[in-house]
Amino acid sequence: MKSFVHIALAAIALFHGTSSAFAEDGWKSLFDGETLEGWKRDDLGKAEYTVVDGTIHGKTVEGSPNTFLASEQEYGDFELEFEVKVHDQLNSGCQIRSRGKTEADLTEEQRKNKNSGLGRFHGPQVEIEASPGQSGYVYGEATGRGWLSPEPKNNAAHSHMNNGEWNRFRIVARGARIQTWINGEQIADLTDEGIYKTHPKGRIGLQVHSIKEGTGPFDVAWRNIRIREH
Repeated sequence: MKSFVHIALAAIALFHGTSSAFAEDGWKSLFDGETLEGWKRDDLGKAEYTVVDGTIHGKTVEGSPNTFLASEQEYGDFELEFEVKVHDQLNSGCQIRSRGKTEADLTEEQRKNKNSGLGRFHGPQVEIEASPGQSGYVYGEATGRGWLSPEPKNNAAHSHMNNGEWNRFRIVARGARIQTWINGEQIADLTDEGIYKTHPKGRIGLQVHSIKEGTGPFDVAWRNIRIREH
């Protein structure tokens, strides 16, 4: 009996010590592996997001525009890590500091146009696609600016993505600087005061890109998503 009590007390002490270490470390999981709690799909897209085998699984729907599963919470400066596996024929991405367009985001011409894109999720996007490609570079999704990273403008591509396998992404956003890594290799190191001025904070968004008619379905999956705010 005495031995059992000692073991139990030791286990409790170990548990509390581990919990404290996690708290001091500052990392927070954004996905519990079982539900989509804390996430919401944007209203304009129709792609499907479900939980499959401990992953967030996104699947294309023909005729749908780009679709985003967005965190309910907003983040400004942070480190974000996740693993992703994407179909070789699907373009995807991870939005950061993003939001749906409001009236204030529209030009005068867009305000007069019923198909102005009001509500469209927009902001910096870290590209996700098969190798050779432009994964890890930063794009201005629906901002009118195209690529924010200079490399894709010169048709630069790399092969740091392991096609058909899980790939580790790390994104660090501090002020106007955005840095990205794939499988430990640094890809982007971007400082853009313009995008920081319009998007200093916002939601994390997991993208399922639109597809051409008669193609697909294609899929993408994410797991081990965690964030540490600064």
